[in-house]
Amino acid sequence: MATATSTTTTTISPQQLLAAASTAPNPDLIDVRTPMEYREVHVEFARNVPLDQLDPQALMQSRSTTQPLYVICKSGGRGRQACDRFHAAGYTNVMNVEGGTQACEQAGLPVVRGKKAMSLERQVRIAAGGLVLIGVGLGFVNSLFFGISAFVGAGLMFAGITDYCGMGMMLARMPWNK
Repeated sequence: MATATSTTTTTISPQQLLAAASTAPNPDLIDVRTPMEYREVHVEFARNVPLDQLDPQALMQSRSTTQPLYVICKSGGRGRQACDRFHAAGYTNVMNVEGGTQACEQAGLPVVRGKKAMSLERQVRIAAGGLVLIGVGLGFVNSLFFGISAFVGAGLMFAGITDYCGMGMMLARMPWNK
């Protein structure tokens, strides 16, 4: 049924999640995306617990630990991070939905659509591009300002390598993303 992808994270396909939902009426599925992303589209039986607010201990105290907990995000990266947090807290009956909400939607799982909003990824690209442009423009006034562009470039490389985007986490906390 589920397959292991690393020593700590177990995945389940959208089809397996759909099968689990048909046998157990209310599978416990948490969506770790931002509230804005969740409002835009989410699996019908998912509940939103944003990754930056995730407290594995508190969440597991309010539910049966014998039943599996399924974790979902947009495409799988944040879901993996959430599963790692649960495993670090000692909870092993946690599974990441392979491919995230995008894969579930493609597999025909029931989804709820809300209002369309600018994605967090797009906001990061706009902010990073703007900072690079400002850094280059001001760099002609004083060469120290080129450091802004270098800092943003290093941050983007770090985000690509680690799959953790500090700018994205900061933008997720902005009032328009709540």
